[in-house]
Amino acid sequence: MSSENYKIVDQHAPYFLTFTVTDWVDVYTRPEYNAIIVDGLSYCRQHKGLKLYAWCLMSNHLHLVCQTEGVRMSDFVRDYKQFTAKKTLAAIQSGPESRKDWMLYRFEYAGKFDNRITQYRFWQDTNHPILLDSNNKIDERINYTHQNPVKRMIVEREEDYLFSSARNYADMSALMEIDMI
Repeated sequence: MSSENYKIVDQHAPYFLTFTVTDWVDVYTRPEYNAIIVDGLSYCRQHKGLKLYAWCLMSNHLHLVCQTEGVRMSDFVRDYKQFTAKKTLAAIQSGPESRKDWMLYRFEYAGKFDNRITQYRFWQDTNHPILLDSNNKIDERINYTHQNPVKRMIVEREEDYLFSSARNYADMSALMEIDMI
């Protein structure tokens, strides 16, 4: 499929999005980094018109099933990625990260090839948006999102993965509220 098929065409429709860390670097392996993603999503739900139906944070990418109200989806994507990149990079630089030099080198090297980047490219440009224009497509992508840690053999059951909305759907305690669908 060409990249033309992966564009946000309806700014307020539900989408499946994937945000991938540059070079698939395994950044989200520490609770303090993961909290940046969770806190950012919670904030956007409460203050920025994000309707979050499903999410799953893996070590190097984030899946979302969501839509926006009152703000364009493209604006949410841009702002969320910019915010989480800055916060995560600051946490890497100031914390006890054993891979700090290597990670920052990877992000700096990737940023050298884009004149829009001043220092580091944290997220890949693409978001792989897939328009979810039917209930069947929404259900399919929510299931895909929740099955990600199961398929990676991190957990046996999707609801056992802490950094996912599968816990919400299983009526278990979860890290944040979502918009059940």
